[in-house]
Amino acid sequence: MQNVVLKGYKDGYEITLNSDADFNAILAELTKLFAELQLEKEKSEAKSISFDISTGTRLLDAEQKQQVERIVSRYPLFSIHRFTSSVMQIQDALDMIESRTVHLNASTIRNGQVENVNGDVLFVGDLHQGGILRASGNVFTFGKNEGIIHAGYPSDAEAIIIGNIHASQQVRIADVVDIVEEDKIKDSAETVVFVNDLHVLEYTEREKVKMIRPKLFTRMGGY
Repeated sequence: MQNVVLKGYKDGYEITLNSDADFNAILAELTKLFAELQLEKEKSEAKSISFDISTGTRLLDAEQKQQVERIVSRYPLFSIHRFTSSVMQIQDALDMIESRTVHLNASTIRNGQVENVNGDVLFVGDLHQGGILRASGNVFTFGKNEGIIHAGYPSDAEAIIIGNIHASQQVRIADVVDIVEEDKIKDSAETVVFVNDLHVLEYTEREKVKMIRPKLFTRMGGY
């Protein structure tokens, strides 16, 4: 069985590495393969080629990737587009699950404190002035909000904030910030804050979520 298999597709080339093979044997075959490819290129029109490296159920560590990259770097016309595999690190999988979970949070966040949540958060606690509630996903709040609410931290501008935020100091989504003026925001649990097409925070009502964020509306069961 070959340890290294080259396949050509309409949109590029892929090199598949045998998941069960000795890694040194894979490196030896890769070296031979690229030497042969170089000879073929010298006989034809010189055109650069980029390869996807598929490792199947094997996860290459940083050093192993560098070893593969060093082989390819000997040939200026060849480059690696990306490494792919059919598995992921346990911690990466846990982080992905965590980021897609809605977390119930009943904390009391006082002045100077920052509460960080990975994923969406359903907040039912107390957010005091000077405190920060920060989530990488969406913020759904039914708690007391007098501090700073930050959704989509650090860079997810598709995130939204839903809840009564009229007494909050600030609302933030990704890198967009707005100081809340009580007389301009309704005292309502139906308020939705989102980043519009002009990259500015805009306020609307919960019934508009279907229109502004249809994927979120569907994921949350179409409430």
